[in-house]
Amino acid sequence: MIKHSELGLLVPAYAKINLSLDVLRKRSDGYHDLHMVMQQISLCDQVHIEISETPGINLTTDAHFLPAGPGNIAWRAAELLGTFSGMNLSETGVKIAINKRIPVAAGLAGGSADAAAVLKGLNQLWRLGLSLEELQKISLKLGADLPYCLMGGSALAEGIGDKLTPLKLDKPLWVVLVKPAHSVSTREVYQGLKLEEVTKRPDNMGLINAMEKGDLRRMGESMDNVLETVTIPMVPEIKEIKKKLIEYNAMVSLMSGSGPTVFGLFKDRGKAKGAGNKLSRLYQEVHVAHTMSF
Repeated sequence: MIKHSELGLLVPAYAKINLSLDVLRKRSDGYHDLHMVMQQISLCDQVHIEISETPGINLTTDAHFLPAGPGNIAWRAAELLGTFSGMNLSETGVKIAINKRIPVAAGLAGGSADAAAVLKGLNQLWRLGLSLEELQKISLKLGADLPYCLMGGSALAEGIGDKLTPLKLDKPLWVVLVKPAHSVSTREVYQGLKLEEVTKRPDNMGLINAMEKGDLRRMGESMDNVLETVTIPMVPEIKEIKKKLIEYNAMVSLMSGSGPTVFGLFKDRGKAKGAGNKLSRLYQEVHVAHTMSF
C-alpha cells in the first residue's frame, strides 16, 4: 500500500517468485515464449519518492553497489514516465530513495519491482491519472517483468511474460527464500537453455486448478522450472538448498526465475520460521515471507 509522508510517497516494491516456469519456444526476435505462474510475496524494497526543487532525477540507494543513474532501471522508469507525460525534467525535479531488501540478481524481479514502484508513485505525485493498463503498456519499454510487477498478486504470464491473466490462490502460504552467494545472468541462462533436452515441464493448468482449490499437495506435484536445467549446473548449491528445504518441512521447493534464489512453500508460519532459522546458520541471505493477493 502506498503511504503518504510529509515530503512525498513511500511505495513498497514487492518481490515475485515463479510457482512455475515453462519456456515454449525461442522467438525470431530473440526472446522466448513463456508460460509461467507468478506469485507476489511480502518481501519488499521501500521506495521513497518526492518532488524536488532541484531539476532532474536524483536517485539514492542503501545498496551502494547499485548504480544511481541511468544504469538503474528505477531511474529509467522516472525518465520514461517524464518523457511520456511531457514532464520537463530539466525544470522539474524528483528524488528517489530505495531501501533494498530484495536480493539483487536473484530471480525475484527486485529491479523491476523498484521501477514499477516509481511508475506508480510518480503517476500519483504528478497527478497523471494513468490507468494500470496504461502504465503497463508504457512499462514494457523497460522490461517484460514490469507489467506483472505493476499488477501483483497471482497471475499466469504468457508471451514474453507480458500477457497476464489474474489467478486466485485460495490459501495464503509462507515462503522461505535462500539465495546462494553466486549471482547469475538471466541472459546467459536463456542463452544456455536447450529446449530439445528438456524432459520435465510444469503442469500449469493443474497448478492453477490446485491454487483455486487450495490443494497444496497437487500444487507441489504440478510445479517445475525448466531453467533449473541450466542454472543448477552453473550453481550446484541450488540442488542442495532444495533438498534442505524439503528436509525442513517445505511442501515443495523450486528455483525462482533464472535463479539462483531457491524458495520453499510452507503451510504455516511456525514451520517456515523454523526452517528459516536453520538455513540462516548456513547461508547469508535467507528471508521468510508470505504470499500476497490483491
